[in-house]
Amino acid sequence: MGMPNDSTVRKTVLPGGLRIVTESLPSVRSVALGIWVGVGSRDEDQAHEGATHYLEHLLFKGTRQRTALDISAAMDAVGGELNAFTGKEYTCYYARVLDADLPLAIDVLSDMVTSSLIQPKDVDAERNVVLEEIAMNDDDPGDTVHEAFTAQLFGDTPLGRPVLGTVGSINGITRDQIWEHYAARYTAPHLVVAAAGNLDHDAVVARVRAAFKDALEVTLDEAPAAPRLRKSDGVLWEGYGPSAGSGLKLVSRPIEQANLVLGCEGLARTDQRRFALGVLNAALGGGMSSRLFQEIREKRGLAYSVYSFTAQHADTGMWGLYAGCLPSKADDVLSICVAEIAKVVDKGLTDAELDRGKGQVRGGMVLGLEDPSSRMTRLGKSELVYPDLEPVDELIAAIDAVTHDDVSAIAAEILTRPKALAVVGPFDDPAAFSGVLS
Repeated sequence: MGMPNDSTVRKTVLPGGLRIVTESLPSVRSVALGIWVGVGSRDEDQAHEGATHYLEHLLFKGTRQRTALDISAAMDAVGGELNAFTGKEYTCYYARVLDADLPLAIDVLSDMVTSSLIQPKDVDAERNVVLEEIAMNDDDPGDTVHEAFTAQLFGDTPLGRPVLGTVGSINGITRDQIWEHYAARYTAPHLVVAAAGNLDHDAVVARVRAAFKDALEVTLDEAPAAPRLRKSDGVLWEGYGPSAGSGLKLVSRPIEQANLVLGCEGLARTDQRRFALGVLNAALGGGMSSRLFQEIREKRGLAYSVYSFTAQHADTGMWGLYAGCLPSKADDVLSICVAEIAKVVDKGLTDAELDRGKGQVRGGMVLGLEDPSSRMTRLGKSELVYPDLEPVDELIAAIDAVTHDDVSAIAAEILTRPKALAVVGPFDDPAAFSGVLS
């Protein structure tokens, strides 16, 4: 298919603020469609904690036109895929269908997003499903340690709380609170329809215009009141911003492995230094040739899984590293991690590491755009949370332009920040890890 070409990307804004962005890929026979909503768990106050993800479940339960079975049967009948996910700052409902079935996908997804009933019986039934999902995450120490790290880093703020909510918040939330959240957030100014595949932009626009009908006439000023609606000047979540923290979060579990995440606050989504941090992260813990993998797994056999990671939000981000090891080896693994962080801060990367880091980031980005679903995701996220759609050639150029000085500067700033450490494993004494953060 080749790389995304700006000439094949088109955008239309309908009355009320609904945005439609498409990319034409004539060489395929499918289309990926997503309706992106500018609401994530970060937009919740305490009265609505867990409502965003709860809604993701409830929108599949039926509308004024379709039952839950109608929704699933319509997509199954054409061999389509239908699903959704919730993040910290957005929600996405998506489908993948044959190109001839795109009108059906538009009708079904649009109906779900604009006309869900959110009936009390469905709220009650789905409550148990959401609680099961929370329990499933709690049973996975890998998920638990990452959530514990995020909570330690960002504290008791919407950004630091779990996307799924908690057992207490899900048991306590009412149908009216969920409906209030839905009515306030699922309005045209907060919506982006993104599609990529064998499609015609004008036909998509016409179909979306018809499917959304009355919803297109709702403006931001007319939408029901909602806490902290995003401002037009780009300021988000006033009063609920990140409060980067440090220190230890120990979750004692009688399991056979220690799960460790050590990290700190990173960079915001639009910070131009993110390219240097990406290259640094790839060299430090992004692959089998990375320093952490070589030192911890290859040379010493101390862990099966070890890697570093970055994540970006609108106004902040995180950087961290994860390792899973025998509890008796946790001290050794953490000591090596701390030493490798200090080395890269002190001496930077070698020429070979810089080149490999660039190649890994560049290749990962381009190879991740080889199918309509990933192209659709790029369009939807770019329209919703970035100032504009950055051409892939410009992104590659920004990666290639990263220098040793850039990496050294970002290492000196980010990797020296106060660290948070999350530990899940058979440990009772927090003092055992105090030396890591000193």
